[in-house]
Amino acid sequence: MKIIKTILYGILVFFILCCGVVVLCAVRPEMSAQIADALKLNEKEYALSPIPGNGAGQSGGNTENEQITDVIISEEPEEREQPDYGTTSAMPVISGQSTDEPRSADVQIDPATYGIIVPPGVEGRSGYQPIQEESSEIDDAEAEEIQKELGVGETGDGLTFDLWFYPYYAMLDETGQHLYRQIYANALALNDSFAPIEDIPASGLRNVFAAVYNDHPELFWMDTAYACKFKRSGECVEIDLQFNSTSGNLSQSKSTFEAKVKEITDGAQALGSNYEKEKYVHDSLVASVDYVSSAPMNQSAYSALVNGKTVCAGYARAFQYILQQLGIPCYYCTGYAGESHAWNIVALEDGYYNVDVTWDDADSATYNYFNKSDGDYAGNHLRQELSVNLPPCNGVVYRNLEAASDDKEENVGSNDARRSLEELGLSADASLKTLDEYYNDCYEKLKAGGKGRCSFHNVISGQVLFNSVYSAYQTDEYRKGYMDKAMSELEASEYRIDWSIEELKGGYYLVTHDVTIQ
Repeated sequence: MKIIKTILYGILVFFILCCGVVVLCAVRPEMSAQIADALKLNEKEYALSPIPGNGAGQSGGNTENEQITDVIISEEPEEREQPDYGTTSAMPVISGQSTDEPRSADVQIDPATYGIIVPPGVEGRSGYQPIQEESSEIDDAEAEEIQKELGVGETGDGLTFDLWFYPYYAMLDETGQHLYRQIYANALALNDSFAPIEDIPASGLRNVFAAVYNDHPELFWMDTAYACKFKRSGECVEIDLQFNSTSGNLSQSKSTFEAKVKEITDGAQALGSNYEKEKYVHDSLVASVDYVSSAPMNQSAYSALVNGKTVCAGYARAFQYILQQLGIPCYYCTGYAGESHAWNIVALEDGYYNVDVTWDDADSATYNYFNKSDGDYAGNHLRQELSVNLPPCNGVVYRNLEAASDDKEENVGSNDARRSLEELGLSADASLKTLDEYYNDCYEKLKAGGKGRCSFHNVISGQVLFNSVYSAYQTDEYRKGYMDKAMSELEASEYRIDWSIEELKGGYYLVTHDVTIQ
């Protein structure tokens, strides 16, 4: 009888405890998620990490066998009408430097690893300031008050950004892109405080802010720092932007700024090629801007174009904005060159090039750092932060055109470490010419490989097809192109794909895939 009583008491205590948990979850809903995590009820996970040990394609690394993109995508199976095997949250890694951490705005790579040495004559010509985050934790009562009173401001809904001109936007997932649009729209409207339009931990906001800042040199009134108030859970509840003195009379500041831009674009527009326009802008900045480490607002394009005094960040952002206005993709690249430094990556017809206007505007104007490959920059420039995800610079046609004519041919050939089809035992006849051909080839090879792990490669021809393939992996279009069809054919529920592109001689690209299907 005592045993039965003990059992009944035990059941009663258990019942009371269960009721208590139910009541607690009703009063504090966040407890449900915490309990679910503890019990591992949320089994779906997305794994994204760069491929360790690659080491190629990073400015400052070895340019032999350049690896353009590495992506790892994994997802647990989920019941749904139309399969969705991958994840759109992947951030493609374009320059595969070795690291076990996802590429983000706060990733710093040890320069000693790459032996960075600043050449004579350009020492100290840096001045880039990394994004500064001022975050503060607030209690639940204050967070609740903010959430009641503070609106989202401008949503940015309806805005679109071309990935060829705004690559940092393309590095974000859908949540990050929504916040990017919101931050951009509020910066335009001079709203300095607003609630995030998407749930995001304070730790995840820096990448989004950096992406907006890096893509948009026209926001010259926005400083490189922001603040975030967050709850104990880590969730951000308030974003605060910081503006410089030009925001006091922004209409007049914009008018002055655009007039200076127009002085340069009017001269460049009459030129025939993008290369000639690029060189004209480069020469105009060298002629009109002075490097002054103490220049006010020196992280902005305004300091270079209007004030004529700036540091590397101002040179780079002015160059970026003017080329954007001329329809030439130009990216703001940050990293290390003896100190924190900023320069540019420019897209011309045959590929990408590094340009450092700041270093060219040394004691005597030069083209020593104009339209150079990653190999040329290997010993003195090292990409860091989100810029490690920008395209590698392997352009050849417009490299060293300003060098002495008798040196030019030697310089171009000596650093071209790209392999040829012949070296790899491949034939140009087997190269793929269209995106559909690429998708069909991948599908057939996955189907032949079956479940488990398989590796295969394709050869694609031309910069246009390279751009399409790269875009497909940035936007997840490759899944519609071949992956979903292959997964359905193999009756599989999960996959992992690692892929890379190596630029070859003759305008060809070797695409290598390592796929595991279950």
